[in-house]
Amino acid sequence: MRTIKLGTSTLEVPVLAVGCMRINSLSKTEAERFVQTSLEAGANFFDHADIYGGGKCEEIFADAIHMNDEIREKIFLQSKCGIRQGQFDFSKEHILESVDKILQRLRTDYLDILLLHRPDALVEPDEVAEAFDKLESSGKVRHFGVSNQNPLQIQLLRKSVKQPIIANQLQLSITNANMISNGVNVNMVNDSSIHRDGSILDFCRLNDITIQPWSPFQYGFFEGVFLDNDKFPELNAQIDEIAAKYDVSNTTIAIAWLLRHPANMQPVTGTTNVERLLDCIKASEIRLTREEWYAIYRAAGNILP
Repeated sequence: MRTIKLGTSTLEVPVLAVGCMRINSLSKTEAERFVQTSLEAGANFFDHADIYGGGKCEEIFADAIHMNDEIREKIFLQSKCGIRQGQFDFSKEHILESVDKILQRLRTDYLDILLLHRPDALVEPDEVAEAFDKLESSGKVRHFGVSNQNPLQIQLLRKSVKQPIIANQLQLSITNANMISNGVNVNMVNDSSIHRDGSILDFCRLNDITIQPWSPFQYGFFEGVFLDNDKFPELNAQIDEIAAKYDVSNTTIAIAWLLRHPANMQPVTGTTNVERLLDCIKASEIRLTREEWYAIYRAAGNILP
């Protein structure tokens, strides 16, 4: 598995993160096979959140991987906190309490990375800074990041937080590519030119913040996958043609499209299907040509000015 450096940290991590949001849909045997397959393929970066399965996903993962000190040192663990029922909460008390519960469920003493899960409208950067300082000094969290945040929200945190923000988890796929399209359609009067995220793609590249695309196969907001979907005939025909050229699946090409971008992104796979996971992992071995990347981009309905 090809690796990248995560943000400004010294962490050399797999170019793919294994998302564990749906691991609670698996039986014990299936979960063990899923985790073991990931490890054997070199995909040892696992993405969690305290709300996934109401915390159950972290417990299931710890059981499936048979967590112990030896195994812990061979993997990267990332989790997220901040989403509560009907609200977001970046208060110091909630962050600290959430991390303690995450560590307990994962049966570990530390997280490699903690992400703040979506923006909190009532965020107090000083409180976040106090929480991060305590987590870092205690050794409970080694690195920090955010999810779904725009440039000014990150800058606001930086006003108080001294630790580098090394990752930003953002929704991005071939069909949800506005953060790319608004950079292509600069100075144009069309929908694609609208900056809905404050040029977060360029901001992350300028500040060495690794983008972690989530839902890399979804269109809309969890409306379904675009692969093998009759709603996207031109896109699937183009992906299938390129997949045949490389003798891989359409899943592999969809991930390879994200990996081809020079931002050095780390897509988060959401599948619990072992075969599909292996198809995702194969993408790390493929580098699409410029012509192939743009052909897929246009086939998804994205326009070039």
